[in-house]
Amino acid sequence: RSTDLVRNFKRRDAVVVTVLLAAALSYYIYTPMPDAIQEPWKLMAVDATFRTGMNLGFDSTMVALVGSRSPAGVVPGVKISDITFAGVPVRVYEPPAGGEGHLRRGLMYLHGGGWAFGSGKMGAYDKVSRVISDELNTVVVSVEYRLFPEVLFPEPFLDCVVAAKHFLSPEVLDKYAIDPERVAVSGDSAGGNLAAAVAQEVLAEPRILDSCDSPAANSDEILSVKFSVQALIYPVLQALDFNTPSYVQNRNMAILPRQVMVQFWLQYLGADISLRPQLIANNHSALQHSALTPELRSRLDWTSLLSQKFKKSYKPVVVERDSHGLLKKIPGLLDTRSSPLLAGPEVLAKCPRTYILTCEFDVLRDEGLMYARRLKDAGVSVTSDYYEDGFHGCLSFISWPLDFDVGKRALRSYMTWLQNNL
Repeated sequence: RSTDLVRNFKRRDAVVVTVLLAAALSYYIYTPMPDAIQEPWKLMAVDATFRTGMNLGFDSTMVALVGSRSPAGVVPGVKISDITFAGVPVRVYEPPAGGEGHLRRGLMYLHGGGWAFGSGKMGAYDKVSRVISDELNTVVVSVEYRLFPEVLFPEPFLDCVVAAKHFLSPEVLDKYAIDPERVAVSGDSAGGNLAAAVAQEVLAEPRILDSCDSPAANSDEILSVKFSVQALIYPVLQALDFNTPSYVQNRNMAILPRQVMVQFWLQYLGADISLRPQLIANNHSALQHSALTPELRSRLDWTSLLSQKFKKSYKPVVVERDSHGLLKKIPGLLDTRSSPLLAGPEVLAKCPRTYILTCEFDVLRDEGLMYARRLKDAGVSVTSDYYEDGFHGCLSFISWPLDFDVGKRALRSYMTWLQNNL
């Protein structure tokens, strides 16, 4: 009897422990989700993995989420080469050879990851690059720009500029049989930021760049070939207002809550993470800053650039004074190479035909919409592709078991636009 009693106590203890662990796990995973999100528990699980990654290291977490690095070599139908463009590592995807003298499209892709993690070689990015290369007869160049903490702004941008200028050179376009009139730059999230900034850079007048330790030694050369289109997927475009309607509405949204995006910005610009509360309060864009002229502020004034559908009943957060001298501590906040939305209309007018994908449940929604509006006002042809049930990063979740219907729809729409416009 005593033996049976001990066994019963052990079984009961095991059940209690199991229930407590399950409850703790559910509590950790659970995040309130908007009703429009399909399969909310799946997204909660993904989000919990991301939050774990913030503590344990993003590289291993991203591998688990979006797939391991694909081996170099030949993928059925597409030739893959890991090489360098002027010292910058890239992965080149070449479609099956076409007819004699047949020219192909070209696409330079810049992966997302908050300028801190990720790789174009990871499963989701690699899969999309292979599909685009094969289905659209496109030479895709995925750039492995350097990341935080190895480098800070502007080094990732300079890496991408170097790779872009090498890619756009007549010699390289001829080598890969790419039509110089059909070359695109594209990217998602932080990669969308870099794509927009690179597009502005190569289309503007040449200038000398401070290369620091970057291989961008010849950044001031004049290019005879320019990007014909840019395709930006939920891009990061500004860091002066963290209280836009989408930032406030989605401040606790899965995958990319506001505090994480602000942390990515501080890391990228080499600032102390302890300043995060100051930026979330918009102290860095206080009215006292003479550098923030009315003209500059108008370039990201969501009260005039957004439609009422997105403004809703939100109010601007405007601070009178900044007692911390934030703009002096973080000068990169005003640099158009980090914040393409701040570029003047004369720069935007030179931008190529543009595709911008935005999602309702994304802190970055409004800056994508504002950039689309400003480009249109500057005379650029823009396709704004908005998903009412979309969330940040959805296009990376297209393979079982972490597949979402909105991600598959977004990918197909993105590829259709490229097919029709590139």
